[in-house]
Amino acid sequence: MLTELFFVHGRPRFFSVGQQLELSPPQSVVLRLLDEPRAMGELAGLMRCDSSNMTGIVDRLEERGLVERQAAAHDRRIKLIALTEPGRELRSELARRLAEPPEALTGLAAADQRALRDILARARSR
Repeated sequence: MLTELFFVHGRPRFFSVGQQLELSPPQSVVLRLLDEPRAMGELAGLMRCDSSNMTGIVDRLEERGLVERQAAAHDRRIKLIALTEPGRELRSELARRLAEPPEALTGLAAADQRALRDILARARSR
């Protein structure tokens, strides 16, 4: 049931919020993954896509000034992708908007919302 809820409500909502911020779905995912600088290959692995696809995604984020490529200190051949200040701000805004409860939940009574939150917290901690 939770999987169904995610695919029916969560995933489209994630994409919609990204679209409101002029981000494609893959760009939204990359911003969420960049809590620290990551190598292109690592990002591709996390997103389960080919490195060549990742190059285009990162290029578009870089054109918008949201990320920058940095040489890795331990191996200058490796390029790390890091958020710029505007990228950090947009990532925070994306997270803030995604943290707002969806309409399907705001219609529930406060007691039901608390019960659902508690159940999900217990499930997450296992």
